Amino acid sequence: MKWNAATVCLAIGAATFLFTGMKDHAQSLPVGHATDFTSNQYFEPPNERLVKMRLSGAEAMPLPGGLLDIRHLQVETFALDGKTQVIVSAPQCNYSPFDGVANSAGHMELQSGDGKIDVRGEGFLWRQTSSSLTISNHVRTLINMPGVTMAGL
Repeated sequence: MKWNAATVCLAIGAATFLFTGMKDHAQSLPVGHATDFTSNQYFEPPNERLVKMRLSGAEAMPLPGGLLDIRHLQVETFALDGKTQVIVSAPQCNYSPFDGVANSAGHMELQSGDGKIDVRGEGFLWRQTSSSLTISNHVRTLINMPGVTMAGL
């Protein structure tokens, strides 16, 4: 599902902006840690007042090698009409803002805004350069189509 990878790309881009600041300061690492943070990304003009993506977390701590440990990550993407498109959550995620890679051996969930698609798994790897999201283990996808019943499964 390509649009899911793009959504994760937006979320990680927001995390990069949140923790590394402006591009001229990309090599400087954050000092200390952040708690209960939220970062919004907005649409391009003429819709620059509308939230396109919201990234939030309970805690983010710098790790050796320029990595960030983000706890209780939640990413929401929105359409121009304000409706939620996708919600991604993970209890823990390591993110490298310098090479655009996020990963976790833990649980992750992705749900469409309309609640019709739910994807869960253990372990994921996201690469910004290829906009790819790989969920590695125990992947479960549920497609909820009201009014449709499947017999004989």
